[in-house]
Amino acid sequence: MTGRAAWHRGAGLLPLAYLAALVVLAVAHPLLPQWRWLAVHLLLLGAATNAILIWGAHFTVAVLRAPAPPNRRAEILRLVLLNAGIALVLTGGFRGVAGAALVFAAIAAHLRWLVTRLRAALPSRFAVTVHYYAAAAVALLTGIPAGAWMLVTDDTFRPRLLLFHAHVNLLGWILLTVLGTLVTFWPTVVRTRMDPQAVAAARTALPTAITGLVALAAGVLAGWPPVAVAGLAVVAAAVVITLRPAVRAARARPPASFAAWSIAAGAGWLLTALAVDAHHLLTGYDDIASVLVPLLAGSVAQILLGALAHLLPMAMGGGPSLARERVAALNRHWPQRIAMTNGALLAVQLPVGSYARITTSLLLLAALLQFLAPALRLLLTDRRPPRVPA
Repeated sequence: MTGRAAWHRGAGLLPLAYLAALVVLAVAHPLLPQWRWLAVHLLLLGAATNAILIWGAHFTVAVLRAPAPPNRRAEILRLVLLNAGIALVLTGGFRGVAGAALVFAAIAAHLRWLVTRLRAALPSRFAVTVHYYAAAAVALLTGIPAGAWMLVTDDTFRPRLLLFHAHVNLLGWILLTVLGTLVTFWPTVVRTRMDPQAVAAARTALPTAITGLVALAAGVLAGWPPVAVAGLAVVAAAVVITLRPAVRAARARPPASFAAWSIAAGAGWLLTALAVDAHHLLTGYDDIASVLVPLLAGSVAQILLGALAHLLPMAMGGGPSLARERVAALNRHWPQRIAMTNGALLAVQLPVGSYARITTSLLLLAALLQFLAPALRLLLTDRRPPRVPA
């Protein structure tokens, strides 16, 4: 096994571990009064943020054509800081504030590394991807202090602070990373050529998204719903600008794998969630789950699983034949999994009773387990060396 393959085998366990913790939480949640808060942070701060740091570094080196780092010490340190911080954040209270400081330090170090790579790199057509990553890191560094403050205070300003924290972190850290990655990643997933307008669209969408995020953040902090919704509309426009070349690429080569359909479904749920969120901001109703379910389970989780399903088999080494075997293992029963997941998500949006919601939740849990089981098996047991021709 190559050094890169060994690294991704070990590092790839981090997001999967947090997804496995979500399964445990789903079973034990009646015993935990704050289980919703834990679920959100296990997915976003645990699984998604670890994946972003690991694969963001991978894509940065690739798109900038930078030399591979001589060692992984700095990257390991960032991941250690991040996960130590996450462990403390999940405990809440003042220990959570200390954890937020560690997470802040890890993301600040990640941002510094990105900026250093950009300054040292030769001109690259795809450097826009790394600009997305840097903007996403700035967004998270802006949202972390708000989250830390909410751990130790409960005043009348808290609802606005919660909206600020959620929107900056979700639509800044997660969404900007996703949009920047799709430029080069989506054509490889559907196995087709990149749309000629993809890079230009990404360059247009980045300042558009940042402008929308600033307006959205200011609107929720100041309590100005029309300004917040206007900012959200600008963010949605940036998403559409980025997705149009991706749709054209998919028309040229229709998706035919779990990874492709999971990412495509996640993009669809993202647009749905933004529309629901706009309605939520304008009307001020308190059913936050109506926004979180499509945004987290529908969009973030599906995009994350789709990305991991494509990346893990390719990064484990061993050549094309082994990669195809691993992809086949993660693709097993994929039409059923995609249909079950998105059917359950649609059912959750309907005014159904508690028993129907429990059933749909179990279907979502089963779909997650159908991904986790083969993914963990690959990382923990598939240690075959590369095949040497006779």
